[in-house]
Amino acid sequence: MSVAAAPDPAARAKRNTELRLLILALVLSIGAYALVGLGAQDAVPPGIAGYGLLLAAGYLIAHLAVRRFAPQADPVLLPVAGLLSGLGFAIVYRIDIAVPDVDVASAQASWLLFGLGLFVLTLIAVRDHRQLDAFTYTIGLAGIALLLLPIVPGIGQEVRGAQLWVDLGPIRFQPAELGKVLIVIFLASYLNARKELLAVATRRLGPVSLPEPKHLVPFLLAWGISLVVLFVEKDLGSSLLFFGIFVAMLWVATARGAYLALGAVLFAAGAFLASQTFSHVQERIAVWLHTLDPQYLRDEGFQVAQSLFALATGGIAGTGLGRGFPQFIPDAHTDFVFAAIGEELGLLGTMAVLMLFVVLISRGFRIALGRSEADGFGRLLATGLATILALQSFVIIGGVTRLIPLTGITLPFVSYGGSSLVANFILLALLVRTSAAKTTEEPKR
Repeated sequence: MSVAAAPDPAARAKRNTELRLLILALVLSIGAYALVGLGAQDAVPPGIAGYGLLLAAGYLIAHLAVRRFAPQADPVLLPVAGLLSGLGFAIVYRIDIAVPDVDVASAQASWLLFGLGLFVLTLIAVRDHRQLDAFTYTIGLAGIALLLLPIVPGIGQEVRGAQLWVDLGPIRFQPAELGKVLIVIFLASYLNARKELLAVATRRLGPVSLPEPKHLVPFLLAWGISLVVLFVEKDLGSSLLFFGIFVAMLWVATARGAYLALGAVLFAAGAFLASQTFSHVQERIAVWLHTLDPQYLRDEGFQVAQSLFALATGGIAGTGLGRGFPQFIPDAHTDFVFAAIGEELGLLGTMAVLMLFVVLISRGFRIALGRSEADGFGRLLATGLATILALQSFVIIGGVTRLIPLTGITLPFVSYGGSSLVANFILLALLVRTSAAKTTEEPKR
């Protein structure tokens, strides 16, 4: 008679920690939702019980899936993402109340539950992250196809100067959100297989040492694709995100700072060319530099100016949930959700959100550092996924606060958007899966 193996005490402790953190995240998320109703309408939202039960059930199923299929996984990732998405829903609901022609909270709740479902399915389907290493080019081609799908005539849709959307009958989505995750998987596999060749410098370009020109083809190809996204889709944010991810992963794979320098030069060249070619890029730079000038304040710079006014109004502690005026910020539920948070939760609230992102991103890089040399694919995969979150958060928060020119991308887990929310939960599942894998010992020499 066989005896069942005793559960691993370390794994059980991790999962219990995750459960306690999830309960805290749920309490804070539902509490924020209730405070929005009390602040805006002097009453608790009528659907709070149903929302709370659905949210608790969704995260409980996600937790049980991690406990069953990835017991050694990092216990912090899911609760932090849960708190960010819960706070995001509360702010989206707040904007729903304030803006008469916006009705997106119910859709956001549906996308949140759907994202949790795909989180679970990803954990079930990908039992070991190294399975993905066998499908390098298939995944890469699928990622590039999704990235370039919006330029296909007949299905691609241009919205506010950028061609990012695809309409397939009743379904409308941004394929680049999932495409960037597939691109990271492809790059992790490709760079892991060729990192030694890319690390060997045999040529010199001034003070910079570079490998053989043929080994630079992927670098130039990535630059070319980012330029296609920039020039054809007119999306500076996705172009920066894609090329930044590639350069960061290449640097981690080869440990050569020359690639960082070369990447910075190439992106600067592409950005300069775009600023001389496209009027909407020129306009965004002008708005960034002269937001509060009278000629921009009431027109092109109105959004950014209103976001700055909202952040200033919030002060240290904020006006309180439900007590701000997010209706004065155009697109507050998508591009400018961070400004809405800053107005109602103040500097303390925005710092708390930033710290949650710091925790999430740092845990991703910690997972990468924890992989052995023998698991180069896992190291690069975790690096790329964490870099997506880092760059995307920096680009949108930097644009809203006027640190850099504004680009129209979403704040991960927080902004309204089904494509973004679903893709980020798949990304989270891959990070959880990578963190749960046993470290492979290097072969003895």
